[in-house]
Amino acid sequence: MPPQEESEESQRPLLNRVQDSEEDLPEETAYDSSEKVVIVGIDDADCGDWSTTPPFSWKKLWLFTGPGFLMSIAFLDPGNLEGDLQAGAIAGYSLLWLLMWATAMGLLVQLLSARLGVATGKHLAELCRDEYPKWARMVLWVMAELALIGADIQEVIGSAIALKILSNGVLPLWSGVIITAFDCFIFLFLENYGVRKLEAVFAVLIATMAISFAWMFGETKPSGTELLLGMLIPKLSSKTVQQAVGVVGCIIMPHNVFLHSALVQSREVDHNKKGRVQEALNYYSIESTVALIVSFGINLFVTTVFAKGFYGTEQANNIGLVNAGQYLQEKYGGGYFPILYIWGIGLLAAGQSSTITGTYAGQFIMGGFLNLRLKKWIRALITRSCAIVPTMIVALVFDTSEDTLDVMNEWLNVLQSIQIPFALIPLLCLVSKEQIMGAFKIGPILKVVAWLVAVLVIVINGYLLVDFFSSEVNASKRLSNTGN
Repeated sequence: MPPQEESEESQRPLLNRVQDSEEDLPEETAYDSSEKVVIVGIDDADCGDWSTTPPFSWKKLWLFTGPGFLMSIAFLDPGNLEGDLQAGAIAGYSLLWLLMWATAMGLLVQLLSARLGVATGKHLAELCRDEYPKWARMVLWVMAELALIGADIQEVIGSAIALKILSNGVLPLWSGVIITAFDCFIFLFLENYGVRKLEAVFAVLIATMAISFAWMFGETKPSGTELLLGMLIPKLSSKTVQQAVGVVGCIIMPHNVFLHSALVQSREVDHNKKGRVQEALNYYSIESTVALIVSFGINLFVTTVFAKGFYGTEQANNIGLVNAGQYLQEKYGGGYFPILYIWGIGLLAAGQSSTITGTYAGQFIMGGFLNLRLKKWIRALITRSCAIVPTMIVALVFDTSEDTLDVMNEWLNVLQSIQIPFALIPLLCLVSKEQIMGAFKIGPILKVVAWLVAVLVIVINGYLLVDFFSSEVNASKRLSNTGN
């Protein structure tokens, strides 16, 4: 092959080269062609030059909007909300700058995930199956499933806590888990009506969170000056290191990296036309950025509400997801609509939306790594069972006190921390390879920045692991000394 032709071949994304060189084999895909949203043909000039990117269109942006908002729900799950409220109560406004930059780092990772999915036509789990030997992909699959189960337990427990709040304690934690378990059937019902209908439901849930926590923000009236100073002036002390690590650690969720690379394939993109691929990347970058700005605003509301109400108080070190609503009620009273129920509504929206996206991610992860061609309801049932069974055990064992639930949550955070390298490293390796990405591989500067962010996140989570286990060892020593 002449050098020029070889160069042109290397510029083509993986999907096109595989289709040219291999027979069509029955493989699991994120979306069937009938399920995808058709974008091509809107406001297009009928010109033959598809190597250039078509002009910007608001209508096209609207049609591309959706995957980024589903992705952003992982930034708003109950685990993140607990990290927000504890950061606010213990560190006040001082970690808002870190929350902002952690969200920016999360955006970079998610944009790379979207880039991988759009440029190759395959999501991260499928590419890991194609590119790595069997032992490696099985390790990656097990780690991804463990990360998903850990996240799902936190999300389901969050929904169960919200149901307990909204029912005035009538519904115990285990019954809330059972009710939440049925969300997979809601998900299946919604999926039958198409991708856009499903995305609209998630938009309503995000709006519910935004309104609930904005209402709380308005009720408690945090200081605007301190809020701005907290965002603009970096501060970190030895007393707030643990909360700082928590803020960064819970922003990047391993299963969300897999999820976003699959969600972007819900739009029909012609991979034979470079301009079309670049256009999709541009629109996804815009909508993902807007989605994470919204999620940052919601996290900001929660952090500042608890900073205003509990920073410097005796209750600050005791606040968690279980008792946060009660503390808010005691601090701010009933009002026109009790703040306890406002918190409960927002928490329920966070828990329900994140558990449904967890089911979605589980389907992509299992289908991609194992190439399972199963009916959607069977895949959803398998995925849901993997999370609900251990969650029910957790609910029954830990529904005895707030302290035991906090201990459980700490162990789940540790589980998530261990899994992060198994999602980030494959993503960065694949998105840097020309034979995978073609002309859309990341450049040297972006590659360096991405690896620096990945190393920083892995080191921070490593610190969380060391800190957690050292505190457990010290606690065990104190107990043994007391016994003696």
